[in-house]
Amino acid sequence: MDNSESASSKVYFTNFRTTFQEGLLPKMRRLMIAAGIKDIDFAGKYVAIKMHFGEVGNLAFLRPNYAKVVVDLVRELGGKPFLVDCNTLYVGSRKNALDHLDAAYLNGFSPLSTGCHVLIGDGLKGTDEVYVPVPRGEYVKEAKIGRVVMDADIVISLNHFKAHEATGFGGAIKNIGMGCGSRAGKMEMHSAGKPYVYEKKCIGCSSCQKNCAHDAITIANKKASIDQDACTGCGRCIGVCPTDAVRPGADNSNDVLNYKMVEYAAAILHGRPHFHVSLAMDISPYCDCHAENDAPIVPDVGMFASFDPVAIDIACADEINKQPVSAGSCLDEKEHIHGDHFCDTHPSTDWKGQIAHAEKIGLGRGSYELIKI
Repeated sequence: MDNSESASSKVYFTNFRTTFQEGLLPKMRRLMIAAGIKDIDFAGKYVAIKMHFGEVGNLAFLRPNYAKVVVDLVRELGGKPFLVDCNTLYVGSRKNALDHLDAAYLNGFSPLSTGCHVLIGDGLKGTDEVYVPVPRGEYVKEAKIGRVVMDADIVISLNHFKAHEATGFGGAIKNIGMGCGSRAGKMEMHSAGKPYVYEKKCIGCSSCQKNCAHDAITIANKKASIDQDACTGCGRCIGVCPTDAVRPGADNSNDVLNYKMVEYAAAILHGRPHFHVSLAMDISPYCDCHAENDAPIVPDVGMFASFDPVAIDIACADEINKQPVSAGSCLDEKEHIHGDHFCDTHPSTDWKGQIAHAEKIGLGRGSYELIKI
């Protein structure tokens, strides 16, 4: 990719049409090759393929068949691929490594189906993290990233592009930035970094107190409480709580959430080869972290590939915004006043702020050339 300031990034695109000679999976492989993935030196390198395994009950996540296309090509090029995601901050089926792996297996992601191992990036309880400096960071100076992700030599994001209730849409930037944050990292992105105790669920077991390195937690009357002045927001108490009584604050605006997420993505990708594949299909109005998925808001669009996470996100959004609204979807029931499907679906969000901040800190380019194959 041309790194000159004036150049546009190349984004490669193909639709979902097939022929008797070529199905979707070979077409996806051809797309990645056309986009230049072979220019990366994979020989003997550990390759983290970051993707979302889907919350149990959700059916909009990408099928493991697509992951296997990436895995097989990486192996062919001499790399050592593995699929990875980090634990979730919220209560659900992916909040620790054991539950997360169960969810991945239930949704079809296994060595048998994908051709590689599945690893959980931030460890058993979401506390195995690395503090990574953020280049040109304005909101985050050190991102808390799952250790497995940072141990990889190369990062490939395989993204299910969709709408999102907090960030406007979820694409390459979100898959990397939010997805690779440890539980404490996710808390930092979502809040000012200070957890609290939901007393109704607290059993006074002292697990949080024993794991607090700053003496910020006390137990009284079999209930924990957190001294907000002493707390540093590391999030370890969230990871060790057996009843999910310790919870993150939720005091960040969606705009600041987007900015922090962008800076996390910049920390993760800085100094390493990276490549991005986005599938704009089953374009649900909400994140795949939901235990259900609503009807797609627009028809399926196609597959995209690029070295630039910013350009590929814009290209996906632009092509989706050209589509008609799907009848009977939640978008069909809303006012269409923004000239943008994502803002019409979630009026309190502004995905363009995410893109502007990404350009500002040098994560990628806002201008792109769409090359159709």
